[in-house]
Amino acid sequence: MNFFSALGAGMLFALACNLDTVLAAVGCGAEGGGPGLRETLTVASVTTLVTFLSLTLGALGAALLPQGLADRLGGLALACLGLWYILDALRGKTGETGGESRGWLALSAALAVNNAGVGVAAGVTGLSPALASVCNFFVTLLALSLGRQLGRKLGRWNNLALPLSGMLLVGLGVWQIL
Repeated sequence: MNFFSALGAGMLFALACNLDTVLAAVGCGAEGGGPGLRETLTVASVTTLVTFLSLTLGALGAALLPQGLADRLGGLALACLGLWYILDALRGKTGETGGESRGWLALSAALAVNNAGVGVAAGVTGLSPALASVCNFFVTLLALSLGRQLGRKLGRWNNLALPLSGMLLVGLGVWQIL
C-alpha cells in the first residue's frame, strides 16, 4: 500500500472512529464547559493509545476477545455516557460538570473502548497502526473542537443540545451493541 493510499485509509478510519467524539463534545459544549488544553490532550492521547494498541493486536492477528465483544462494550459505554447527558439535562444541570477532569477522563475511557473493537478489526485488514493512530490523534482534536463549538453555538437551542447529544450517543451505542 503506497503512502497516500495508507494515509487515506488512516483518515477514513479516524473519521469513522470520531463521530462519537463530536457527539460527546456537543453535549459538553452545551453544558457550558469546554475542555482545556490538558483535557483535550488527555482525550486524544488516551483514545490514540488504545487505538494504536488495538490496531497492533489486530495486525498481529490476535483475537483476544470474542468477535463483537469490544464493539458491544464500546456501545455500552457510549450509551451510558448518553444516558448520563440525558439525566443531567433532566436534572437541569448545565455548566457544572463539563470542565472537570474526571468527566473528560470518563469520556476518554468511553471513546477508547469504542475505538478498541474497530481498531482490532481494522488492524486485521492491514491498516498501519502508526499512521492510523497519528490520524486518530489529530482527528480527535478536531472532533472535540468542532463538537464543543457546535454545542456552544446552539444559542437558544442550548437546552436541547445536551439531551439531543445524549439521545444520539445512546442511539450510536445501541447500534454498536446490536
